[in-house]
Amino acid sequence: MKHGIYYSYWEHEWSAKFGPYVEKVAKLGFDVIEVAAHHINEYSDADLAAIKQSARDNGIILTAGIGPSRAKNLSSPDSTVRAAGKAFFEQTLTNVAKLDIKTIGGALHSYWPVDYTQPVDKVGDRARGVEGIYGIADFANDLGINLCIEVLNRFENHVLNTAAEGVAFVNDVGKSNVKVMLDTFHMNIEEDSFGDAIRTAGPLLGHFHTGESNRRVPGKGRIPWHEVGLALRKIHYTGVVVMEPFVKTGGTIGSDIRVWRDLTDGADEAKMDEDARNSLAFSRFVLGG
Repeated sequence: MKHGIYYSYWEHEWSAKFGPYVEKVAKLGFDVIEVAAHHINEYSDADLAAIKQSARDNGIILTAGIGPSRAKNLSSPDSTVRAAGKAFFEQTLTNVAKLDIKTIGGALHSYWPVDYTQPVDKVGDRARGVEGIYGIADFANDLGINLCIEVLNRFENHVLNTAAEGVAFVNDVGKSNVKVMLDTFHMNIEEDSFGDAIRTAGPLLGHFHTGESNRRVPGKGRIPWHEVGLALRKIHYTGVVVMEPFVKTGGTIGSDIRVWRDLTDGADEAKMDEDARNSLAFSRFVLGG
């Protein structure tokens, strides 16, 4: 397994520049940095080339995550919105590929965070989501990119809440570069068993996020990490494991993730770095065996 961290751990805004974090995560001992692709289309080719070179120089792999906006929702009942979503993904994937990124995950099939003040049409949204992902899968595949469809908890999305639902969705899309993505934070809310969920995903598991039930770094909560690690080893998962802690209040990140109290316990950047480094050592031990 390769181990990574989402750079937004240190930030308040999704739009924060991720280039400066490449060297930081390398020094902390990570193999991977995951970046938010929400604003990647605002980067110049020169910016992307510089970040790609920095990653190479520091021996870091880049992966990407995104929750498309409602205006770019591939499962929208509005055909104009679906078309805008497809155009957005084609532009975003083109730029993601310039960073040599091979994996993008998140609520690709829908939008995030879902507005539950509006009526929910799970059946219709799922059907349109399958069609939407099918429609961009070959474009992504030509760029060498896997689309990893994230299974989210009920409070953030309604289409896919369990590993079984994720597997069924991916099977319905039927494209080799479309995979399931699981996240221990969401699994803690929805799954009967962490191990069973991971084994259900099996060979379709393309990306894996870790985080405690309280959103802190792995090792600072109550997730049954030994069970998670045993299941990952059982399915022979050799992909990327990215920790995705969200611990800071304020900004678009704090608002969207609903971080209403300081989960750092007043930590400065040096202490947050130390927590990340210690969690990496913990994760390598309990997940890799």
